[in-house]
Amino acid sequence: MNGRMISPGTAEGEAIVSTEPIGFYGGIDAKTGIVIEKGHELEGQSVTGKVLVFPCGKGSTVGSYVIYGLAKNGVGPAAIVNAETETIVATGVILAGIPCVDGIDISQIQSGDKVKVNADDGTVEKL
Repeated sequence: MNGRMISPGTAEGEAIVSTEPIGFYGGIDAKTGIVIEKGHELEGQSVTGKVLVFPCGKGSTVGSYVIYGLAKNGVGPAAIVNAETETIVATGVILAGIPCVDGIDISQIQSGDKVKVNADDGTVEKL
């Protein structure tokens, strides 16, 4: 799948997929990498070391710093794949050095799929 590089780098890992937008501030614990947003389809699951796939971000600009905090604390995702990366997520992944690609048909990826992200080329490949 071809998309657009938001933040450079490459990563490979198990996909964790949400069909719902993710709000990082109040949605993911920056100390544990666990989704804590009540009622979110990923509530209780860890994003640590996984390829986090979701349509777009939502919520506060503080979310950028939560993404940075996840990486700094060693509990961040290996990569992020979006249908559309908005400013909050883009700023966060760039600060954190997390590879990120958008413009991807995320319906083609299921939780548990092994995925390779080459953000330098803007590609996402199911393995």
